[in-house]
Amino acid sequence: MSVTERLCARFAAWGAADLPQKTIAAAQPLVADGIAVALAGSGETGPRLLAAHLRDMGGTPMASALGMGFRTSLVQATALNGTSMHVLDYEPMWSPANHAVSTTLPAVLALAEARQASGRELLTALVKGCEMQGLIRAASGQYLPRHIRFHPPGVVGVMGAAVAAGHLLGLDGEALQRALGIAGSRAGSLISNVGTMTKATHCGHAAAMGLEAALLAGRGFTANPAILDEGGAYSEVFFGLAFPEDVLLGSRPPYRVVEPGYAIKLFPSQYATHFGITAGLAMHGRVPQVERVRRVTLVTPVMPYVDRPKPKDGLDGKFSLQYTAVSALLDGQVTVETFANDQRFRPAVERLLACTTLEQSEEIGATFETMHVELTVALDDGTVFTERCDKPRGAWGGPRLTPEDHQEKVRACLATVLDGDATARCIDLAGRCFDLSPAEVGELMTLLRHDG
Repeated sequence: MSVTERLCARFAAWGAADLPQKTIAAAQPLVADGIAVALAGSGETGPRLLAAHLRDMGGTPMASALGMGFRTSLVQATALNGTSMHVLDYEPMWSPANHAVSTTLPAVLALAEARQASGRELLTALVKGCEMQGLIRAASGQYLPRHIRFHPPGVVGVMGAAVAAGHLLGLDGEALQRALGIAGSRAGSLISNVGTMTKATHCGHAAAMGLEAALLAGRGFTANPAILDEGGAYSEVFFGLAFPEDVLLGSRPPYRVVEPGYAIKLFPSQYATHFGITAGLAMHGRVPQVERVRRVTLVTPVMPYVDRPKPKDGLDGKFSLQYTAVSALLDGQVTVETFANDQRFRPAVERLLACTTLEQSEEIGATFETMHVELTVALDDGTVFTERCDKPRGAWGGPRLTPEDHQEKVRACLATVLDGDATARCIDLAGRCFDLSPAEVGELMTLLRHDG
C-alpha cells in the first residue's frame, strides 16, 4: 500500500464515536471562534467585493453566505465564508503555523447545511480536516517563516478541506485518495500577497477547492491516487522534499486539536505581532505624552515578512511588527478598528513610527513556540522603559486563556452583525456543537446568514 492509500484508509475508518471527550472539548471552541470572526469579517471590503462578484455569477442556493443575507452554491459559499473568516487575521493559530479553521470550517458548514448533517458529524469532519493539515505541516519540516515557500493555508488547507468534506460525503479510502489527488492540483498561494485583500482568499479558495475535490471524487472523478508519496509531486513541488512516512502517518487520538493544540487570537493581526502588542499593552500608561518619546526599539526574531516600518494602509498594518506595537503602546488596546486607515495615519502614530527601529536577531527562536519580543522606549529626559513578552496569553506554554476570555471575543465579534438574542443563541448552539441535531445546525446557519 502507498503512503497515500494507508493515510486515506485510516481517515476513512474513524468517525464521531472515536473522538475522545477531550478532543470534542477542544474542537467545539473552534466552531464558535470561526463563525464569530467570519461574521465580524463579513463587513470588510474584500469579502463584500467577493460577495458581489459571486452574486453576479449566480449559483444554486444551497449554503448560506455568513453575514451577507443570501445563499449560493456550496463551493461559492465556502469560498466567501473562508475569506470572511480569515480577512481579519483573527482565527486560531496552529503549530506548525497555519490557518486550519478558515480552510476547513467553511466547507464543513456548507456541506452540513446542505446535507442536513448533525453536529457530531460536523465536528468530526472539522477535527479530521485540522488533523490532515497538521500532519502535512509537520511532515514538511517548514517551521521557520523564512523557509516557507508558499502561504501555508493555500497549500495544506485544500488537502484538509478535502478530507473534512470527504467525511460528510461518506467517501471511502479509495475515493478519498482521488479527492486528495484532485486537491493537490488546486493547491498554492503566494506569500507576496500578505497584506492585501487577496491573502484572505487563500483560505477561502483552499476550503472551496478542497470541497470541490471531494464532491468530484464522490462522482468518480479520477486523479493521482498516490499524491502524497515520493514522486507524487505534491511534497516535492510545494516543500522541496519527500514527506517522512512516520510523521505523515502519525495521526492518533486525541489528535492535533489537543496536542499540540492551538492558540486563540486576542488581537486581529498576524500572530508574531501579538508578542509586541502584549509588550506594548504592558507599557501603556507608563509612558507619558507621545511628544516625549525619542526612540522606540523592537528586538524580534528574524521575520522579514512582518518587518513593515510604514504600512501602506490599515490592512497592511496587520502584518507590521512596528505598527501593531506602536498602536498598543499608544492606545492601550488593539482591536478591529486599529486597522482602519484613519487610525493608521494618525499624526501620533506617524510620529512614533518615524522613531521606531526594528532589530531582528538570529539568536532569538523564530517559531511562535520559541520566540520572544523586547520593546524599549526612551524619553526626552533619558528615561528608558523596557518590556519583554515571552508568550502572549493563550500561546503554547503561555499564560492561560480562560473560557470567559474567549467567550468575550466571540460575543463581541458576533455582535457586530447580530442582536443580543441572536448572539446568545449562536453562542449556545456553537458551544454544544457535538450534540446538535440537523435541525439545530440549520438554525445556526440561518442565524449566521443574517437575512436582516
